[in-house]
Amino acid sequence: MNMRKKIFEYVLITLGIILTALGVYLFKFPNHFAFGGATGIATVVEAVTGINASDVSFIINLALLVLGCIVLGRDFGTKTIYASALFTVMLSFMERLFPIDGPLTSQPILELIYAIALPAAGSAILFWTDSSSGGTDILAMILKKYTSLNIGVALLLTDVLIAFSAFFVFGVETGLFSLVGLVVKSLIIDSLIASLNMNKYFTIICDDPAPIVDYINSTLHHGSTVTGATGSYTGSKKTIIYAAVKKRESPALIKYVKSVEPHAFLFITNSSEIIGKGFLSR
Repeated sequence: MNMRKKIFEYVLITLGIILTALGVYLFKFPNHFAFGGATGIATVVEAVTGINASDVSFIINLALLVLGCIVLGRDFGTKTIYASALFTVMLSFMERLFPIDGPLTSQPILELIYAIALPAAGSAILFWTDSSSGGTDILAMILKKYTSLNIGVALLLTDVLIAFSAFFVFGVETGLFSLVGLVVKSLIIDSLIASLNMNKYFTIICDDPAPIVDYINSTLHHGSTVTGATGSYTGSKKTIIYAAVKKRESPALIKYVKSVEPHAFLFITNSSEIIGKGFLSR
């Protein structure tokens, strides 16, 4: 991996951690929402024992991080160590700089929305970079690796018992909020990851494939497949080009095809799972 890509990856991880930490500290901890994860366990443990939630979260993250390094590999471990350390530092920093004794507002629904949205967006970015903030996210990634489950469903399965514990520790209202939060967070994460992975699959019907194929190969640096076809209405000979490109490359390819062959026919399909060189590796 070249240095520029590596730096960009760590910038994304930092952004993901900032979003997650803000959602957890400002909205999740004060309202005792236990959506799951190390922070969910920490919220429950702090309420029962009085032990600082940040310290509990650190201990759980450390134990699961060792497991993640063993099962998911060194690259995942390195990125997750950075993410976990930054997450712990940010929570401690905010705790000391901006101490909060209770919810920021008197609107629990509003607080729940932010407690869901910020960590969900942060987690989606982290999962997309093949890292995590630690905790039960690591268990979810291990479950995803060895099953056909989406990451959102894997998170739901690993965290549901933690969310249920909120009923016994904080009462029915907080327990219900926690369960709703867990389900919605899982759905949001799956949706955001699908959006981040979104690519375009092109079927191009044309007369002269040479310039289009050359553009796909030389400019977009993707491969393509070419096959002959016959039009059912006109009986004329045509060529079909099949190609998959990144979402951001799609407008350029459309523009180029129409410039070299205005009458070309294009089918363009969204796909969040294109597996192969230049796309997903799994």
